[in-house]
Amino acid sequence: MKASFHEIAGAIKQANRIVILSHIRPDCDAIGSQLALAFSLQQLGKEVSAWNEDGLPESFRFLEKSDLIHRPPEAPAEFDLAIALDTASEQRLGTALHAIRHANRWINIDHHVSNPGYGDLVYIDTFAAATGQIVYEFLRAENLPLTQPAADALYAAISTDTGSFRYSNTTARTFEIVADLIKSGANATGITNKLYESYPKRRVELLGEILPQASFDADDKIASIVLTNETKQRLGIQPDDIDGLIDYIRCVDTVVVALFFEELPEARIRLSMRSKDDRVDVNKICSEFGGGGHRRAAGARIRGNLAEVRSKVLKRVFHEITKSL
Repeated sequence: MKASFHEIAGAIKQANRIVILSHIRPDCDAIGSQLALAFSLQQLGKEVSAWNEDGLPESFRFLEKSDLIHRPPEAPAEFDLAIALDTASEQRLGTALHAIRHANRWINIDHHVSNPGYGDLVYIDTFAAATGQIVYEFLRAENLPLTQPAADALYAAISTDTGSFRYSNTTARTFEIVADLIKSGANATGITNKLYESYPKRRVELLGEILPQASFDADDKIASIVLTNETKQRLGIQPDDIDGLIDYIRCVDTVVVALFFEELPEARIRLSMRSKDDRVDVNKICSEFGGGGHRRAAGARIRGNLAEVRSKVLKRVFHEITKSL
């Protein structure tokens, strides 16, 4: 059953040592949600740790006090309360999960439809544009502190997960929330500049490598790009350099489904998938490959070599498009 905000607030108030976690390869929704909740709980006098297996991505270091995010320590620790944010499955917490020796209670707050509801207190709202939106609603509903750095973090979280307010998950409520965040001190112009107009040169060099190799199938309804380990190593690509690259092929007018295949070490492929039509549910497709997410945005990590995985996934997407459109 879905926990209420009041129940979650009660568990927080009873706890002293709290750890806040997010998924591996964190996006801005994960990091922004962690920071905002951590800042609020610190104002309540709680001892708060914020962990991510990959630490703090370079592209989000502009957020004030973002150095609160750390990689998990080698020695496992004990907590009164552990809170997982924006993480559809426990396994995606990675080493952060194993760095907790014991937590008296677990809270799971998320907006992914594929989340099975792990934890003692679970709040999943699949209609929320971002986990940052849920954190905002929670703080306001329970009259918890919302500081200026927290407002910045939540604005960044919601902006990125809505594609800068372009995606179909953007609603009137989304704009009401960001308006209140700006009133609370969020620097909308500065955040937008840092998120979308301050890329490192290597990202442009990467685009120059992968976009000419983009492939189009099914009468240009399917578009895909590939990133190999060799290219990443040669250009010095960091994980957060890759965020949003799929949008360059997603925006092609004929494209219904966009796919991004990233080669990882140990014979694994990271798949990102985006749909522009509700009739093609990419969460369903990715779940067949061990992943998940949302109806229009999902992903998976698949064992195998790049050519085999790409061929298998493209066939599955082609079947879905043929059947659904």
